[in-house]
Amino acid sequence: MPSPIPRAPLADRIEELLAPGGPLPIVAAGDPVLRTGTPRYEGELDPALLARFVEALRVTMHAAPGVGLAAPQVGVELRIAVIEDPAPVPEEVRLARGRVPQPFRVLVNPSYEPVGSARAAFFEGCLSVPGYQAVVARHAEVRLTGADEHGRPLDEVFGGWPARIVQHETDHLDGLLYLDRAEPRSLSANEAVLERWTQPTADRAARALGFELP
Repeated sequence: MPSPIPRAPLADRIEELLAPGGPLPIVAAGDPVLRTGTPRYEGELDPALLARFVEALRVTMHAAPGVGLAAPQVGVELRIAVIEDPAPVPEEVRLARGRVPQPFRVLVNPSYEPVGSARAAFFEGCLSVPGYQAVVARHAEVRLTGADEHGRPLDEVFGGWPARIVQHETDHLDGLLYLDRAEPRSLSANEAVLERWTQPTADRAARALGFELP
């Protein structure tokens, strides 16, 4: 049996990934990098390369478009994610989902724990699972710890939709996709969601598709 071909050093692979410029290719479900999980980031990239990689994640997230992106979604096994949500939604959606604007943030070595026992269930999608959405019950409020791209500590409580975003992206870093936590009967093509399930809550979908909400 031939020996495995050694991979290039991480920094070299990121340089190659960034070389073309513009948005990075997004890895789709089925690639092992989305299921492996990431080790803690321990300064493997020099500050200039880290800054370029973070900016590439931001550009890619905007181009998709999405409200969060984790490094494994561009094929890089680093415990780093970015989030940003301008929250351009109607008032009734904002109130039902707690969706409020979030500035651009970099999450390094994030982890979360629930605050209280309340859960909220809404349709959720993923850039690595294009074309579909499903209802996911997540903690309504979480405490997120970690650091930013400059090494400054992060210890913050998130609620509403921002709590959903940070859970989704941190799960990516643990090798989890939103489908692992989703209600299977709710799985819907994007077209069906737009046609049938655009209400602020998932109550009507739960009744029609036959699943329970928390």
